[in-house]
Amino acid sequence: MDISLTEGVGYLASVVLIISFLMKNIKTLRIINSIGCLLFVIYGFMLAISWPIVITNAFIFGVNYFYLTKKQSSRK
Repeated sequence: MDISLTEGVGYLASVVLIISFLMKNIKTLRIINSIGCLLFVIYGFMLAISWPIVITNAFIFGVNYFYLTKKQSSRK
């Protein structure tokens, strides 16, 4: 069974995203989910630029980033 690099990135992104939803701590969930989103953005570009994958995951990454930084700045 040969898996191409592109498929490997896609599978890795899927596994990371699934793992993120198993987290109980919301901060940990958002961090791991962000890593999965970035991997999906890379995967989207590797698919000769699949805009639905790139746009959706870039947006989700932005939401995660917003809430992670908002939570940190409100503690100061």
